Amino acid sequence: MKLSEIAEKLGCEVTSGGETEIHRMAGIDEAGPGCLTFVSNRKYVSHIKTTRASAIILGYDVPEVPIPSLRSANPYLAFAQALELFAEPLRPEPGIHPMAIIAPDASIGLNPSIGACVVVGTGCTIGSNAVLYPFVMLYPKAALGDDVVLHSHVVVREHCRLGSRVIVQNGVVIGSDGFGFAPKEDGTYYKIRQTGRVVIEDDVEIGANTTIDRAAVGETVIGRGAKLDNLVQVGHGSSVGDHSVVAAQAGLAGSTQLGRGVKVGGQVGFAGHQAIGDAAVVTAQSGVHGDLEPGAVVSGSPAFDTGTWRRAVTAFAKLPEMLRRISCLEKEMERIKADRKKP
Repeated sequence: MKLSEIAEKLGCEVTSGGETEIHRMAGIDEAGPGCLTFVSNRKYVSHIKTTRASAIILGYDVPEVPIPSLRSANPYLAFAQALELFAEPLRPEPGIHPMAIIAPDASIGLNPSIGACVVVGTGCTIGSNAVLYPFVMLYPKAALGDDVVLHSHVVVREHCRLGSRVIVQNGVVIGSDGFGFAPKEDGTYYKIRQTGRVVIEDDVEIGANTTIDRAAVGETVIGRGAKLDNLVQVGHGSSVGDHSVVAAQAGLAGSTQLGRGVKVGGQVGFAGHQAIGDAAVVTAQSGVHGDLEPGAVVSGSPAFDTGTWRRAVTAFAKLPEMLRRISCLEKEMERIKADRKKP
């Protein structure tokens, strides 16, 4: 495909080399002749000098480069869209595999693709164009919208509901029992029956081996357009706001409420029963123990303002030298006091 054709499809500006033939996409360090690469992070601008790519996608703020380029106000988005021009989509054959087990009263929409060993329980509803890969399990009365894709070994428990265009990666469990136990006088625990459900709204993507617990009462909700990475734990009764993103190994204890557009880094922990305001940012490995105002940017454990945290971390590395100097000053003060007591 010519670079000029790619530019037209992506809505980019061609600076030069419109006739350049492009055969595939590649990272800037791995790219060779015939490859289109990109730079969206300025720390990689220096790599442009050594790349062997035939062309590159850049923002308008990057100076002219010696190879043909496409200019975009959002080069990362342009790169994501360009990938689709060269990658063949994975779409299994339509139809229901003879080894799938479908309850007689299940309702299945038009053009399904249901693989071998899929189990669809009684009272389930599945929208049109759904793709269920082998070994997917739908418990009774689970509901899926249109254009849902469930990869192998996904489990959707009873009464849980997924909206349209939801993508769920391998090994995800939606609607497992919440972690609820009432302590008894003898030191043992009484299991609290989890009677609620999980609701996944439209255009959500859930990463591999993530678990989303059903609520004890009411709903655990993942809002429209939210993106959850691999190995995320969402506790019972929690909610993730529209278009929020949660990176790998983050954990939301029960009744954590994330607002709209919240960004959560990897391995962040929320203590539960807290409200996180819209557009808040929590950086990786932070521990959040209280509510956060909208737009807050926090780091550390316990988490506090990122600017203050950076200064504190810088000071922390200097503590040994500071202690040594304080010790020297204390010794000097003792010496001065001793000298003053001398006749």
